[in-house]
Amino acid sequence: MPFWLELVVSAFLIIGSAFALVGAIGLYRLPDFFTRLHGPTKATTLGVGGIVIASAIFFSHRGDGLSLHEVLITLFLFLTAPVSAHVLAKAAMQQKLPCTARTRGKPWD
Repeated sequence: MPFWLELVVSAFLIIGSAFALVGAIGLYRLPDFFTRLHGPTKATTLGVGGIVIASAIFFSHRGDGLSLHEVLITLFLFLTAPVSAHVLAKAAMQQKLPCTARTRGKPWD
């Protein structure tokens, strides 16, 4: 494998890992459910996306081209993460979960 390709794969892995770390820290540190929902749905989705892109580049160079597995994982990830976040937010609004005073937009009031 050429050196420049190893650098590209390493860069995608580091960027993806950084996004996943930021998402995990956001999940831990944010105060209420509605703000905490953004960590895993936004940053972690980008983090896993970066790692899957690195995997696709690495294994497409070593093997027979782009694998269907990486394409399906990416498609599944980018379709299900926003949908599940929307469903969780709607369920939390129906349950009228408590939120901090800084959270704006309370449609149940």
